[in-house]
Amino acid sequence: MIRQDGRAFDALRPIKITTDFVKFAEGSCLVEMGDTVVLCNASVEEKLPPHVRSGGWITAEYSMLPRANRERSKRDIAKLKLSPRSAEIQRLVGRSLRAAVDLAKLGEHTITIDCDVLQGDGGTRTASVTGGFIALALACRKLVADGVLAASPIRHFVTGVSAGIVDDTALLDLQYSEDSRAQVDLNCVMNELGELIELQGTGEGRSFTLAEQQELVRLCAKGNRELLKLQREILKR
Repeated sequence: MIRQDGRAFDALRPIKITTDFVKFAEGSCLVEMGDTVVLCNASVEEKLPPHVRSGGWITAEYSMLPRANRERSKRDIAKLKLSPRSAEIQRLVGRSLRAAVDLAKLGEHTITIDCDVLQGDGGTRTASVTGGFIALALACRKLVADGVLAASPIRHFVTGVSAGIVDDTALLDLQYSEDSRAQVDLNCVMNELGELIELQGTGEGRSFTLAEQQELVRLCAKGNRELLKLQREILKR
């Protein structure tokens, strides 16, 4: 099939990541993947949540601005609670980023990654993971530079990307026009070793086979390798 934007079936959308986008956050970046735009900020606090007995903690919050999509949505605060979708996504981002860190080396600090979708065109959760890791790594770098930590607690780079089956064709990094009619949707978070951290696959329009799942994972692995290369380039600056 010919994709609307002319990409190959295994190609990522154009991606741009701008670091230090927000002045006051300990770590910050703006992630642009095609027409999806997500602002990721990392904030450090010298306290722990009640359930954490030792070491540090990484958590995430995710929200979509009212006109991030084609129609205005209500703010989560206006609904007095998170939408189920936002709650599920921020748990995914939090789990993914905790896998990047040796929490024992973080000390008694909580780092919150705020992921705010300014514009949504598919893949917002995986863009939040990729950008959230950069914001987290920059915050950890600042803690070391300020003498708060002796060494960075980062153990692994972490990236996320989506793939799906549209018109019976496996495609990498779906934009909205593809995602909205995907027969199968899969989100994949990996570390730099190529190991899986999170895998979410759903038969939206039909069931799918193990062979199709493996093909989607292979596509995601390719995309994640490319995102990892970009992360490394950015964090060397």
